[in-house]
Amino acid sequence: MKILADVPHQLPQVLALFAPHEKLQRFLYNLSDRFLDELGNFITKDLPQLIFIAICAWLLVRLLKMLTEHIIRVAERHSASGSRLSQVRTLSSVIRATGIGIIAFLAILQVLPVLGLNLGPLLTSAGVAGVAIGLAAQTIVKDCLNGFLILIEDQYNVGDVVKIAGLGGTIESMSLRKTMLRGFDGTLYVVPNSQISIVANSVRDFSVATLSISVDFSADPDKVIAVLKEVTMSVRQDPAYKDLYLEDPQVLGVDSIKGSQVIYLIVLKTRANQQWGPQRETQRRIRIALEKNDMLPGDPLRVYNDGRQLAIGTAQHPPQDPARPVVDPTTVKPPEINPFTGEGL
Repeated sequence: MKILADVPHQLPQVLALFAPHEKLQRFLYNLSDRFLDELGNFITKDLPQLIFIAICAWLLVRLLKMLTEHIIRVAERHSASGSRLSQVRTLSSVIRATGIGIIAFLAILQVLPVLGLNLGPLLTSAGVAGVAIGLAAQTIVKDCLNGFLILIEDQYNVGDVVKIAGLGGTIESMSLRKTMLRGFDGTLYVVPNSQISIVANSVRDFSVATLSISVDFSADPDKVIAVLKEVTMSVRQDPAYKDLYLEDPQVLGVDSIKGSQVIYLIVLKTRANQQWGPQRETQRRIRIALEKNDMLPGDPLRVYNDGRQLAIGTAQHPPQDPARPVVDPTTVKPPEINPFTGEGL
């Protein structure tokens, strides 16, 4: 502050160097003197208040983050299910984001009067425009209300694989107003919560993977089922995958027959969102096992006949008589016709 006090005494000499005219010197002196007074008032009065407001806001944000992190740590120690822990993490992130927004809004309300902005006329004009803003903000209110219900009802959490608003993917983040959905192709979708009416959650409590295995019609179904059971149980007992299963795999048997293709169904029940590893490993081992047992994949466009000729006929095309020799139509000579009468010769 001693430096600011010495500046007015040195200012006339400085201005004389840049403004030789006396009136211009007085104008610049008054202008600079007023600026220095305001700068001094800002440094001595306003700046400490701004620093105090900033420190209080920062401390509140830090306290809020510490509180939410403590809640998550407590949930990690005492939560028995992964879904409950995921719900706590989601609620904590929403509370933290909402709290930071409220703290920032209150800090701005405290900073504006310090900077000389009168909030009275501002609040009055905001009240007049509040009706119009409220009508325009109906969608935002619906978003926040629906987001609150989604959190309270625990419809989905961060990390869940869901289908909402016709879009499928993994929940990346969520707030009271919107849900961030990462699609299976990597696309990030921002979905307003008011547009979420039906939620299909694929990882709640447990996950199920259904495998459709195609085998040729010539393979013995009992042998195929035995091979599939052996392979699925080998994956079930593998130390790398056994903790992911909730129950033994089920080979349901023949599901459909199309042409020479026979479809066998296998059902794997695993922990929530943990079906991908066992599913891929099971399919890999099935591929190897079928090849070892000379079991080929089926073809839905080919009819299996076991090497025998099929006697299939209709009213217009009766089946061929076995006693009658088959004539190659390409070797039959066409009848001769008189070009003048159109009759055969």
